[in-house]
Amino acid sequence: MSTSKNVAIFVGSLRKESLNRKLANALTALAPDGLKLDIVEIGNLPLFSQDFEADPPQTVRDFKQRVQDADAVLFVTPEYNRSMPGVLKNAIDVASRPYGQSAWSGKPGAVISLSPGAIGGFGANQHLRQSMVFLDVPMMQQPEAYIGNASKLFDDKGEITSDSTREFLQKFLQSFAQWIERNSPKK
Repeated sequence: MSTSKNVAIFVGSLRKESLNRKLANALTALAPDGLKLDIVEIGNLPLFSQDFEADPPQTVRDFKQRVQDADAVLFVTPEYNRSMPGVLKNAIDVASRPYGQSAWSGKPGAVISLSPGAIGGFGANQHLRQSMVFLDVPMMQQPEAYIGNASKLFDDKGEITSDSTREFLQKFLQSFAQWIERNSPKK
């Protein structure tokens, strides 16, 4: 990678001890050289309303700036009712508006869905991809990351206990680094 890239991580669960937050924290330690991963909080954003587009609250301005400052975006999310959590969709909407001024546009992206169930959040992963492609975010197609049975994945310190999962995530992040390099806007 030619220069270090800042990757904003968006966690689709607000619960302090969520499995998705544990994974996001673990990913920051697994990142290859050249990627700096940083969690961007979404829980304090107001519900999107077109009424505040002309003069958004400071939390919205700050959030949108964090998205704009990132070189790439990574979503780590559970699945709620066969789709992405509402709080994550709200964050996407907040940073995409007003129309024509999306902070997401052109940023290489990827998604990891994580679930205590067996299918690993497939629905959330696919719905999230659909929204991001519309917002002009080139989403990494391979490898796909649907991690199931996540309740057995972490120890008491939040460390990943499965060697094969750790290796998969390292390969995923290496592929993402290459994806970022190939898809970053030329400056």
